[in-house]
Amino acid sequence: MADPVRVIVVDDEPDLRTMVAEYLGKYGFSVRTAGDAREFDAHLAAGPPDLLILDVNMPGEDGFSIARRVRARSDVPILMLTAACDTVDRVVGLELGADDYVTKPFDLRELRARIQAVLRRTGRVREVQQQQVPNPIERVRFGDLFLDLDTHRLLQPDGTEIRITATEFELLAALARNPNRVLSRERLLYLAHSGDSEPFDRSIDVRIARIRRKVERDPEKPQVIQTIRGAGYMFVPGKS
Repeated sequence: MADPVRVIVVDDEPDLRTMVAEYLGKYGFSVRTAGDAREFDAHLAAGPPDLLILDVNMPGEDGFSIARRVRARSDVPILMLTAACDTVDRVVGLELGADDYVTKPFDLRELRARIQAVLRRTGRVREVQQQQVPNPIERVRFGDLFLDLDTHRLLQPDGTEIRITATEFELLAALARNPNRVLSRERLLYLAHSGDSEPFDRSIDVRIARIRRKVERDPEKPQVIQTIRGAGYMFVPGKS
């Protein structure tokens, strides 16, 4: 069996690092994470990666500086994470030798597709598809219902579809990908990037209330999507 593709994710957001590491891990990647340049250097000293995912905006040494010194001594593929609509960051990153970029917030499936494309294009490693875990779970149970992440549908056990909006799907998908983890309102808004320009994080409460009316047996006493006072919301699999 081929060795796993080794990836180092450098980003100062702990939730994002964990989310990316867990997702890529399901597809056979070996992922190490770093919150800053110092942690990244420690990982690098322990062994070179096959690909580097590097955030641009970080405290201390930023992604541009890290990319510059990495490229000076290595041709390891670099995929940079940039702020949405920040063309300057993307141009600078590419000029420094980055192989591709993904804008935040991003869809995890797009990230994986771009990683595969970069690895194939640079010829660094074997086909990544061979390392995927067979049939990764793309259907998640919410109480008595099921969320199909591929078709963006909420289904009853008999296959009958429950109507949900695009925003409701994105929120459910964000919760599904972070089971038993408290997500703040701000984090949920970040993960559920539906394009809604609503600037107030309290709008999340209204949306969660609507979702609960669809997935909870008793919306007044939610078990599936629980409120964690002062912190946010948590999806609890297996509850109904």
